[in-house]
Amino acid sequence: MRSLTVTLALGVLSLAPLRAQTVPAPCGPLPTERQIRWQEMEYYAFVHFNMNTFTDREWGEGTESPSLFNPTELDCRQWARTFRDAGMTGVILTAKHHDGFCLWPTATTDHSVAASPFRGGKGDVLRELSLACREYGLRLGLYLSPWDRHEPSYGDSPRYNEHFKSQLREILTRYGAIFEVWFDGACGEGPNGKKQVYDWPGFIDVVRECQPEAVIFSDAGPDVRWVGNEQGEAGETNWSLLRRDEVHPGYERYAELTSGHADGTHWVGAECDVSIRPGWYYHAREDREVKSLARLVEIYFTSVGRNAALLVNVPVDRRGLIPAPDSARLMEFRRYRDEAFSRDAAAGMPARASLTRGGHPGFFASCVTDASPKTYWATDDSVRAGWVEVDAADSIPVNCLLVQEPIALGQRVEEFSVDAKVGGRWEPIARGTTIGHKRLIRFADVRASAIRLTILRARACPAISRISLYALPRINDGP
Repeated sequence: MRSLTVTLALGVLSLAPLRAQTVPAPCGPLPTERQIRWQEMEYYAFVHFNMNTFTDREWGEGTESPSLFNPTELDCRQWARTFRDAGMTGVILTAKHHDGFCLWPTATTDHSVAASPFRGGKGDVLRELSLACREYGLRLGLYLSPWDRHEPSYGDSPRYNEHFKSQLREILTRYGAIFEVWFDGACGEGPNGKKQVYDWPGFIDVVRECQPEAVIFSDAGPDVRWVGNEQGEAGETNWSLLRRDEVHPGYERYAELTSGHADGTHWVGAECDVSIRPGWYYHAREDREVKSLARLVEIYFTSVGRNAALLVNVPVDRRGLIPAPDSARLMEFRRYRDEAFSRDAAAGMPARASLTRGGHPGFFASCVTDASPKTYWATDDSVRAGWVEVDAADSIPVNCLLVQEPIALGQRVEEFSVDAKVGGRWEPIARGTTIGHKRLIRFADVRASAIRLTILRARACPAISRISLYALPRINDGP
C-alpha cells in the first residue's frame, strides 16, 4: 500500500539520523488510510446490470415483474477476468437501482432474484461476483439506490430509512470486504405523495459499522465525491478538499464538485464516472457506439491525470456477459496504456533542486526518480516555491510528464510550470495548478537534456514524490 503517513516517512528516512521535526508538517485536511488506498486504485469498473437490462430502459418504474430477470448465461468470472485483464483494480455493481429490484435474496422485499427464474430462484448475483473478485484479485464495491420506486414504505421517511438500513446491513455483511459503497442523490415521492427524507447520517453509520474500511461515495462524500459530470472530466484545478458540511447528495452547484474547494474543511477526493456506451444499461442498439480508444485515452488524462479516480461503466447484456465490443475496446485501451507508460525516461536519472530540506539526503532531488513511493523531495518550511529538475536523454523525444505529491502530508501545490532544456536553453512547455495524487501533463514532442518542474506557489513547503517522463504513442482512430 502506497501510504505516506508521517510515521512511514520517518521509517524511510531512518537510513540517516533524523529528528521528528525534520519531516514536513502535514498541511490542511488529510486523507484517511482508506482514502489513500482508494486513490491508489485509480481505475475500476462500474457494472449497471439489473431489471433495466431486461426492459431496455435506463430508469424503471418498480412495477416490473421479477419473472423478467433471467440471465441464462450469467458468468461473473467472465466479468472479473475481463476487468483484471483490462488493468482495472475493482468493480462496483448496481445491487439495487431505482426500480427497487434486488440482485441478492433479501428478507426486506419480495422484489428480488429470489422471485425470478434466475438459478431457479436460488440465485445471488452479489455472491457470484464476490467469489469471482476474490479469484481474480479485484476489490468489490456496491451501489444501493436510496430511491426505491417499488417499496411501499418509501415516502414514510422513518419507516423507509429503517428498511434501507436493513438492506445495507445485508449486502455489507454477506459478501466479504467492500471497498466502496456508492450512493446517488436521486429522490422522489412515495405512494403517500410525500417526498422521502433520507437519513444520511444513519446510512453512513451503518456502513462504518459493517465495513469500516470502505469509502463512501456521494456528492458530499464523506470519503469520495462525485466530480460533477458524467463525462469523466475532473477540473484542470482539482482539489481533493471540500467544504463538506455545505454539500449534500443532490448538490446543484456541479462546477464546485469538478474542482473541489481550495479552502475545503475535509479531504474528499473526486471520482469520475463515465459509461463506455451512451447509456448506463445495456441496449443492443448501442453495440456500435462503444467509445473509441481516443476518447477513452482522453478521459484517462482528464480523470486519473487530474488527481481523480476513473470509474468506467461496462454494462452487462441480457445473457449476463460483457459484450464483445466493450471487452475488445477495454483490451485496446489496456495495450495503449501499457505502451504509453512502459518506459519511464526519468527513472534513475540524476536530479537537482533549488533547495533540499535541511540539506538532508532524505529529501534530495534524487527521491523523485528513485522508484520508491515512500521518498520525496522537499524544501525548508519557510519556502513556498522552488524547482526540481531531472536529466533526460535528448535523443529520445518525450511528450508527457507525470508528477505526484505525497498526499498523506496534504495537497500542497497551488501552481507550477514545466520547462525543457533544449540546446542548452530552457523553454516553457506547460503550466498548471494542482497536482495531488497524480498529475499527467501532455505537451508537444520535445528532445530535451533536462526537464524542470517549478513550484510557483504552495500552501506549505513543496513536497514531490515522483517525476516521470514518457513518450505517448499516436492514436489512429477518431474521437
